[in-house]
Amino acid sequence: MELPKLNLHIHSKYSDGRNTTSQIVSAALDKGLDYICITDHFTNSWKADVIPNLNSLAKIEMYLDEIDQFQKYLHDEERQMALFKGIEIDLSSTEKFIVNNILPTRFDILLFEYLESIEGIFFIKKIINYWKGKTKNSTDFPLMGLAHFDPSFFAINGMNILIDFLTEHRIFFEFNTSYPQFYSQKYRSFFDQLKERNVLVSIGCDSHHISTLKDIEEAYDRIKFYELESNLIDLVKILDKKRI
Repeated sequence: MELPKLNLHIHSKYSDGRNTTSQIVSAALDKGLDYICITDHFTNSWKADVIPNLNSLAKIEMYLDEIDQFQKYLHDEERQMALFKGIEIDLSSTEKFIVNNILPTRFDILLFEYLESIEGIFFIKKIINYWKGKTKNSTDFPLMGLAHFDPSFFAINGMNILIDFLTEHRIFFEFNTSYPQFYSQKYRSFFDQLKERNVLVSIGCDSHHISTLKDIEEAYDRIKFYELESNLIDLVKILDKKRI
């Protein structure tokens, strides 16, 4: 089975990436990628003092408008590659900051970073329930995923709660090639549960430079090793419904 080439975790100059949206799109086309998503940082935690990020409604709107323009370009030029609008939400941010600044229906993909506890799951659930209560059409709701997620935080306690949470909300696990330790064989039981429960999986390089946009081979090898190809294909089917 030939799997499509995707990288759904890319940073631009809107946060701590080194390239513009234009440079990312051009390089991704040259590298033959099929699906990409720009997912710049969003935070008001300690991280906000360290890296640039999407820290205001005005900046978020500029960011989304720019990606919109390139989505239209790809469509009008009949290019096969799909570009998606994403954001990486730091779960150390305050609830008020998240709900006041993120309108989920403006995005295709929401990534949550730093899920490390059962309390974190409840925090995400509360935000999702708030968003869904404000969303009239459920089909407009974005895909959601866990960025560079470390399964060890749930290895001893809470694994069933985690898997139920991922299944209920169709949240994907990201095979992030910048953090290969998080898909080590020592977590085999976790990946077996992803397969058994049909949890979506994705691939992201956490690219901060266009040179790493296609560093995806190791992730594909691991997906095949854990027999999660159908989980990835299910995610791609959802992406196809969202593409312009």
